[in-house]
Amino acid sequence: MSNDNLIKALEFAINDEWDASHKIVQEMHSNHSNWIHAVLHKIEGDESNSRYWYAQTDHEYDEYQDPLDELRAIQSELT
Repeated sequence: MSNDNLIKALEFAINDEWDASHKIVQEMHSNHSNWIHAVLHKIEGDESNSRYWYAQTDHEYDEYQDPLDELRAIQSELT
């Protein structure tokens, strides 16, 4: 899957379409998809699962205070 899929997953996440975003990223295995996956679980309130996905990236759970800001930072990296 390509960056187009990651951008679509981000659009879904930013627009509170958690499930649609999750379906995309759970099929991907890259730093960015794992990072989005981590943020989704942070939004969901599942800290342990979120921390697991952060461990698959080069980012930290506490790096961003606001998940929406974090999603926008990911989006900025990809576009």
